[in-house]
Amino acid sequence: MAILVTGGSGYIGSVTVECLLAKGEAVVVLDDLAHGHRAALPANIPFYQGKIADRDLVARIAREHAVESCIHFAAMIEVGESVKDPAKYFENNVAQGIAFAEELLQAGVKRLVFSSTAAIYGDPEEIPIKELSRKWPKNPYGWSKLFMEQLFSAYDHAYGLKFVALRYFNAAGATERCGEDHKPESHLIPNVLAAALGQQRIIRVYGDNYPTPDGTPIRDYIHVVDLAYAHIRALDYLRAGWNSDFFNLGTGNGYSVLEVIECARQVTGHDIPMQIEPPRQGDPVRLIADPSKAKSVLGWDPSVSDLKSIIQSAWKWRVQNPGGYAIKQTDD
Repeated sequence: MAILVTGGSGYIGSVTVECLLAKGEAVVVLDDLAHGHRAALPANIPFYQGKIADRDLVARIAREHAVESCIHFAAMIEVGESVKDPAKYFENNVAQGIAFAEELLQAGVKRLVFSSTAAIYGDPEEIPIKELSRKWPKNPYGWSKLFMEQLFSAYDHAYGLKFVALRYFNAAGATERCGEDHKPESHLIPNVLAAALGQQRIIRVYGDNYPTPDGTPIRDYIHVVDLAYAHIRALDYLRAGWNSDFFNLGTGNGYSVLEVIECARQVTGHDIPMQIEPPRQGDPVRLIADPSKAKSVLGWDPSVSDLKSIIQSAWKWRVQNPGGYAIKQTDD
């Protein structure tokens, strides 16, 4: 029996695979490598390169590895790109996701942990954000995730597909083995650290006139290791026979863009020059989670998600892997 991890060579997926293997779980990965890195995974892990909409491939994986559960990361995640090219996001995240869900059901797989996002809330009416808060995404990426949440709810009612949707706030940080390596990179912390390392000239700050104390957007950052263990907790929850549910994953604390940059300056010991740019379309002002439900129901504790620890781990990985996974070799 194995756990199928889609998008398992990506940033959060690879860390989750690492934590699953450390727990002694059998894992098989499906990834098209459009944005992930084969080198982020051990060489001996069962790996299939392909699309989640390839129903024959999904059926073969489920059959050959006796798949009993799935953790579904595979998706496009860039907010700005989704605004410019929404069709690409709805085709990849929704159309392919529907085909994938149908094939899971055909294979008899009825436990799914879904990688969702806080982007489904848009500009929230209340802070911190609760799971029952209004959901009105500001961008097609958020809509694509919200649609899949609704689809899984319908599939649970009609077909018995039990799922947990985990609504991430801002993932960051690294393990010794796995770190964040997107090309192009749109996330704040890796770009700040690239500027500290001299790999880019400046860090661009998108907007300084938001209604926040320093004028820059505020986000709730969560260490990728804490995020990975939330998926394991969610899988154990489903295995125990509990009902489908939705959980926010964050810390309940928020930091502005300028606060993140200043913390990175202290951690790295480097000056990080910045330049103010116009705000990006689709960016909410403030996103801070109420994680109390995940803590009480899943027994989850974001124990290493203070901002300094997050940046320290990400900095250590970047210094050791300045080229990302470009020249990194896989190992057993």
